Amino acid sequence: MKKVFFSIIMFAIAITTINAQDAAVPQNPNAPDIKFVKSVHDYGTIIQGADGNCEFKFKNIGKEPLILSNVVSSCGCTVPSWEREPIMPGKEGTIKVKYDTNRIGVISKQITVMSNAKTDRVILQIAGKIEPKPAEQMPEKTVTPGTTPVSH
Repeated sequence: MKKVFFSIIMFAIAITTINAQDAAVPQNPNAPDIKFVKSVHDYGTIIQGADGNCEFKFKNIGKEPLILSNVVSSCGCTVPSWEREPIMPGKEGTIKVKYDTNRIGVISKQITVMSNAKTDRVILQIAGKIEPKPAEQMPEKTVTPGTTPVSH
């Protein structure tokens, strides 16, 4: 019985400590803030080998410079690139993403943007479907009925 009581007390202390730590960190009212024009890019249905480039535009709507510390994708087939310079308040930036469209099937990938913004992690998504290239067909030779082939 003492062990159960002691466990309950320790659990309550741990929860109280965790909540107190969260409340003790005040948020900077002047901190940078990031706002994306769109958070999902839908390629729609595209053919294998098509252009897999897209852009995610954003704006620093905060009062301090915005710094993107890292941008990572959920898969090696998706490669993000971004500006390494701070984005000043009121200014815009772009994250470029290249998806390898040689893979056939449904596209559903995430790009995680880490920064010094009030929301320090933002998830962007790319979606769509890649269909295989149509098979190349040889042109058919038309033969007129009643004629005979000529050999040389």
